[in-house]
Formats: sequence, structure tokens, C-alpha cells
Amino acid sequence: MNITLNWLKKHLKTSSNTNAIAEKLTSIGLEVESITSASSNLSNFKVCKVLKAIKHPDADKLKVCDVDIGDGKITKVVCGASNARDGLITVYASPGTVIPKNGMKLSVAKIRGVESFGMLCSESELNLSEESEGIIELKNKLKIGDNFFTENLDPMIDISITPNRSDCLGVRGIARDLAACGEGSFIQQKIEKIKVTSKKNIKVEIARESGCSQFGGCYIEGVQNKESPVWLKKHLESVGQKPISAIVDITNYVMLDINRPLHAYDADKIKEKIIVRRSKKGESFKALDNKNYQLSADHCVISDKEKVLGLGGIIGGETTGIELDTTNIFLEAASFDPISIAKSSKELGIITDAKYRFERGVDPNSIEEGLIKASKLIQEICGGKISKINIIGKSNYKEKKIKFIVSNFKKLIGFSISNIEAIKILEKLGFIVKNKKTYLDLIVPSFRPDINQEVDIIEELIRIKGYNNIPLAEPNRIAFKPALNYEQKLFHYIQRSIASLGYLETVTWSFASSKINDLLTDKKLRLTNPISSDLDTLRTSIFSNILTHCKNNIDRGYKNLMLFEVGPVFNGINPGDQSVVAGALRLGHKIEKSWIEKNALSNVYDVKSDAISVLLDLGIEKDKLVIENKSNLLFHPGRSGSIYLGSNKGPLLATFGEINPIITNQLEFEKLSPCGFEIYLEGFKEPKKKQKDKNVFVVSKYQSVERDFAFVVDKNIKASEIISIIKNCEPILIQSIDIFDVYEGDNIEKNKKSIALSVKLQSMDKTLDEKTIEAISQQIILSVQAKTGGTLRS
Repeated sequence: MNITLNWLKKHLKTSSNTNAIAEKLTSIGLEVESITSASSNLSNFKVCKVLKAIKHPDADKLKVCDVDIGDGKITKVVCGASNARDGLITVYASPGTVIPKNGMKLSVAKIRGVESFGMLCSESELNLSEESEGIIELKNKLKIGDNFFTENLDPMIDISITPNRSDCLGVRGIARDLAACGEGSFIQQKIEKIKVTSKKNIKVEIARESGCSQFGGCYIEGVQNKESPVWLKKHLESVGQKPISAIVDITNYVMLDINRPLHAYDADKIKEKIIVRRSKKGESFKALDNKNYQLSADHCVISDKEKVLGLGGIIGGETTGIELDTTNIFLEAASFDPISIAKSSKELGIITDAKYRFERGVDPNSIEEGLIKASKLIQEICGGKISKINIIGKSNYKEKKIKFIVSNFKKLIGFSISNIEAIKILEKLGFIVKNKKTYLDLIVPSFRPDINQEVDIIEELIRIKGYNNIPLAEPNRIAFKPALNYEQKLFHYIQRSIASLGYLETVTWSFASSKINDLLTDKKLRLTNPISSDLDTLRTSIFSNILTHCKNNIDRGYKNLMLFEVGPVFNGINPGDQSVVAGALRLGHKIEKSWIEKNALSNVYDVKSDAISVLLDLGIEKDKLVIENKSNLLFHPGRSGSIYLGSNKGPLLATFGEINPIITNQLEFEKLSPCGFEIYLEGFKEPKKKQKDKNVFVVSKYQSVERDFAFVVDKNIKASEIISIIKNCEPILIQSIDIFDVYEGDNIEKNKKSIALSVKLQSMDKTLDEKTIEAISQQIILSVQAKTGGTLRS
């Protein structure tokens, strides 16, 4: 919404300047986007005097003028105006000036061999009138060198109006808010009346479910449409509107002034009567924007007995448009359904000032006021006789009443407001207030559709009183609770943990392509109204989008990737049928090309190690992790595994493995074998007791000892079982257990395998002697043999 201080002063008595007004607007929630100063360009137009005008040596229709612009120097200007003569007082534009009519920027130029420094201007070029025959002739009383535009230098304030504040899409609404906060006093408009001097009218019918509840009309006969007066054109131009003709300009002026869109029809072009109805499929009309629109069967149209005259509340039709030779007009002001307006404008791709206002809500009680204001202006400027105003239809507006308990203001905001101050603010905002001592009975004004409940009243009061008046208070640190709950903390912990391993985070839609998603899981959750054809399903796997972006990177030549995402996956269509999953994927070489180290491809053991590392970061004890060689459809059936808590019947924490070749072949991964892991956050339960901080890592100052063991065990015995057995033999002294070889084949019995481990022994308070080391070694051998049936390999 664009306004100027000059226009604002028609509704607000204030001594504040533009900057003070802009600062106050932002403080009450009407955020100022910019202040555009017209003076930077318009100040270049100066009153000047033509001292001498002689014929151009090489052009019969041109003159070379010596011009005094008040700076003590004589400026040469080549001019083609026939009225350029010695002693003429006119308007000069210097080089660098932008001409209002055509947007041309002036520069020093040679015209038929003579240099011209600027331009002498006509009224047409300055958008003052259509007169273009000669340059402007001014009175001799004007001072040479003064600015020609003295009233038009008022800066334009661009205000960002939120969708709920439709009342501020008119200058009057903005003035009311400023007056309420003490920035001047609101100028109440007198209730005007029109003198009815015409009996002519046009019959109007409103069809059922047309999208229009009320339609007001006024017939004005015998008008003489013309160019708008200077004051009207200046107001419109000051806010970026282009003047067209007096009648059209008046409807635009009233719309911007009091937020009441109007439309004027050439009454002589209307056949019999006006019918407000739903459009018929296949109908079309040519609008005022010179475009033809094909209509479906769901638009609110204004028509006569033969044709569509326009889209109600959006745009008028060309057939009944106002021309300069129009003599009889029919003026319309109506109430339209905002939802219908929004749907029609979106379907047809039409954006107009009227549509912008109607879809946000126009005061339903402003029909008569708008018609009176516009018809009186038309009569003043264009003459004519005005008929009686007829309003048909039934208003769907219901008066809203709110009981406001003043003490609730303190409960919500934190400090008190008195009854007297609350009443003063609300009355200035247009509310009707009855003081009941402990509460206020309020009637909400019809121009405030956004006010529905008590909390809205509190918002209005603090907005006008000023957010800067809320007293500062130190938070109660004793009663302070963490901002994040356990699930939210877990989400951020796992993000940081995976990122610390070198993975790059992706953030994608919760939607995915069904072509990819269906390869990963057997669940199908199709969207009935997808935002895109390739995002037509709710993702049931976190890898749906990770694999897509991985493939896009491969296609662009990036084949060494480490990507991850933490987000929701969906298990059904009901609320709560979703869970949070972390997914990570590795592809290509672990390191970039290097002469020091050989390139090695990422494999299933890498993602297994990464998954375990993340689980340990999240506070899971390593000894409680149980790994099983089974997984889901996403992973290769023979190169994958699952990690459980406690036992294979405990909560599933993670799965890992090489991505199923069926999937990678379908996605054309160029024989690459990506590997990944998923961690299921729902498997983590908030501990009942606060977790203790991890012990500080202490390095022993005594010598460590390593002993290697190779056990031949049944093929179905897992390495993790042997590690657990060994660890329990001497938990304090055994520092680490690493597997360095698994062998099956020659010299090993059928259905047997050899697992070789390195056990590191170290004490924190002494050097281990040979006797102690040997005793522990024997204990390890006997324990493994007893619990697995294995033997020590010779």
C-alpha cells in the first residue's frame, strides 16, 4: 500500500514529517518497506526564461534557445516547439532527468550538429495534461531557478500490509491507526448526502449462490468525461497510479482513499438489465486489460441480457468501458465472497487492485458511502444528474460482540492497562465500548474482519500502546526449563554426530517420487494433489530423496559422496503415523586421489563402523549393541546387518549395508555400489535418570601388552559373541579387542571358521608381569572354549 503525507493529511491532523510517520507505522505493525523520494528527479525541473530563440542553422522546425535557469550561466537547448520565443517563462529539465511521460533519461546530445544541454518541457511530457503542441507557458511572476514541482515533492511511503489488515488498504484506515497511537488526531468525515435529480436507473438481479451478497448501483446521466483536475492526478501519480480519465480516476481515488473498490459502466452499452450470476462453461469476454478470458462454470460474473460485462470484484469488460465520449454511467459498489474472488483470480491469472482488496475483505457497510463519495466527485468534475442509490441483496455481515475482561491484559502481556486507557484506544480504533467496570462490552467495527475474540483485543491494545512499553524482566532462572525436549535434543545430537564423520547434510521434501520410493519399501502413500509430478508420494524411506540427489551428483561428475539427512518418514495416512529416521550414504572412494595413499572404495564395513560410532555418541553402551546379519529391502541381503539394543528381540536401533543392486541398477548408478545406514530415533527412550557425564579419558603411564588369539569355531558363531566373552574375563585390564582375520577354507573343517583377535592388556596402576598376563590368556582360552565349543588354532 502506497501513501503520501499530503494524502494522509486529508484524514489525519498531524505536524509530524514523513520519517516520523514511517517510524510510528512500523512500531504499530504496519511495516514500512521503503520511502521513495520523488524530489530526486522532480527537483530537476526548474522554472527558466528563454533569453533568445533563433532558427537552427540546419533544421527548419528547430530553434536554438539561450536559457537562463537561475545559476548565472546561459544554457543552450535545441527545441522543436513552435511557441519557443524570446522572454518566455517555461520549464527546463537538466541532463540526467527522467521524463515522467515516457521514462526517457536526458543526456547531452548533438542535434543536427548543435549541442543541446537538456530540454524545454510540454504539459504532456510532465503528465500534467494531454497538451503537447508547445512548451509550457508560465506567468512572469515566477522566480527563475525555482523548482517547478513544489507540491509533488512529497515522498511516497510503501507499507507492507499483512493479509489480516484489509482496513489499512485505504489511506483512511492507516490514518485511524496513527491517530489511535497518538500520532495526530483523526479527521471524522461528514456524512454526505446526494441530491437526487435523475429518475433513470438500471434494474439489477442477483442469482442464488452467485458469489455476491449485495449490489449497490447509482445512475448518473449527462456527464462530460474529461481529463482529471490537477489535484486528482497529483494524488494518483504520487502513489504510482496512472491517470486515465476523470470518471475512472475518481473510482480509483475512492478505492485508495477509503478501501472501497468501485466500477463504472457506460450505461448506454448495457442491454436491459444487470444480472449477477455464476458464469457458464464456454463463456468468454474481453477485459479492460485487452485480454480475452475463457470462463469455466464457477466464476462470479456481471452480465446483461446478452453478454458478460466483467468479473465481479476483479475486472471489468471492454464492451462497457468508460470512454471520453461517455455521457451516461452506472456506478457499482458491491460485496463479493473473498474465497470466490481468490479462486477466480488464481485460475485466470488476473491480479488487480480490486481483487487484492476483495479477497482480503472489504467493509460490507461501505457500499453506500463509496457510491455517495464517488458520485458527488463525478458531478463536481464532470457534471450530470444523480439517481437514487439502490442496494439489493441481503448483507451476510453479522455484528460481532466481545466481552473483554481488562485484567486478562496483564495475564497475557505482563503489565496492567487501565479501563480508561483501554477505552480511549479502542474507541479511536472504531470500536463501540460500554464500560462495565470489571469488563468492557465491545462491538467490533465492520471494517475489522480480523477481530474475533478477546485475545485479538489484547493484541490491538499492546500494538497501539507500544511493544517498547513492555517492561523488561529477568527470567526466573530457578524455574527455567530447557527449551528442547529429549526428542528434539536427540535430533540435533545425531545431526552433529553424523556430520562429524565427514558426511554433508541434505534437507529435502517430505515428498518423494513414487518411482524411486516404491523400489525401497512396499508402502504406498500417494498424494491426491502433489506440488509436482515427481513429488507425488509421502516418503516411506529416508533414502528416497538421498538416492535422488546422489544420482544427480553422479550425473554431474561427482562420484565420491558422503550425504545424510535426518527427517520424518511416513508409515500411514493417520496423524502420528510417522517416525524420525537418520539416513547416511557413502559412495566412491574414501579419500580423493593422493600420491601418498591408495584409493579405497567405501564398503559395508565403513558404514557399519559409522553407525556404531553414532550410536556410541548418543550414549548407547558398546557392550549392549547386538548385531544381526539381517536387514530390509533397501540393503543387499548378504551384505547388510541390523543393530539391536540388548538382544535381537530388543529395540531396533539401526540397519546398515550395501544398497540393494536391484535399486542401484534401476537408478543407473554406473556399477557403483553405494553403502549406507539408517538409525531409527524411535528406538531411543529418554533415560529416567539424568545421564552422567562421560569419564575423563585418562592415559595409563604403564606399558601395554598385546596378545593374539585365533579360535576355530562353528560357522554360525558371531565375532561379537567372542568379543563379549573375552571382555568379561577381565573387564578392568582388557582395554580393547580387535578382529584382524576371519578365515574359512583349507586346513579348516567344514562348517567351521577361524577368527583371529588381538587383545590389548593394560593396568592403570602397575606394570603387568608375565605371570598375570599368562593367567589372563588362559582364562580367555578356557572361557571361549567353554561357551562356544571352539578350539585354539595351532
